[in-house]
Amino acid sequence: MNTLQRWWYQHRYRGTDYAPLFARYQGDELVSLDCETTSLDPQRAELVTIAATRIRANRILTSQSLHLTLRAPTSLTGESVAVHGIRHQDCQQGLDTQQALATLLAFIGNRPLVGYHIRYDKTILDRYFRQHFDFPLPNKLVEISHLYHEQLERQLPNAYFDLSLEAISRHLDLPVRPRHDALQDTITAAMIYVRLTHGDRPALSLLRS
Repeated sequence: MNTLQRWWYQHRYRGTDYAPLFARYQGDELVSLDCETTSLDPQRAELVTIAATRIRANRILTSQSLHLTLRAPTSLTGESVAVHGIRHQDCQQGLDTQQALATLLAFIGNRPLVGYHIRYDKTILDRYFRQHFDFPLPNKLVEISHLYHEQLERQLPNAYFDLSLEAISRHLDLPVRPRHDALQDTITAAMIYVRLTHGDRPALSLLRS
């Protein structure tokens, strides 16, 4: 969201509980975010679960994590279940969409969002927030694969690097956690972010094929 858009939303929602969302964030926390969905197409995908974990400086606040399961969307098919393992019966006690989005918004506020392919998640969430709240998320984004690539590019320009989450984790000597679990993915992304921003620069000698 650019400055002009931010100002417009601030003006539109002045005097409401939503106004602070469009101010520039002044705190010291970020939120690692991940969603499990029914499709890889962000224009069609429906939300199944949403997870978020706060980061403060070099600390990952796992005790303050959020993990939301929504009611099963109509597009939850066997194909998507095979990817993330979340079935219709797992969503029987799920939240309705409005409640889930409101809970997420209260948790993240206007903190920057960290993630792996974070624009995919935000594109889907923006669709939902426009539909239910009439505005997109204003949060700045931090893509961990870009941070990783930038640090390696400084040492070896124009080289090819494996930017898969598993390869990044191995190179940074971090645990390789199970994929397609939204909460686990937020913790993995948070660990990578903390390692890249508060640890030593990744050593090229440790890269593995």
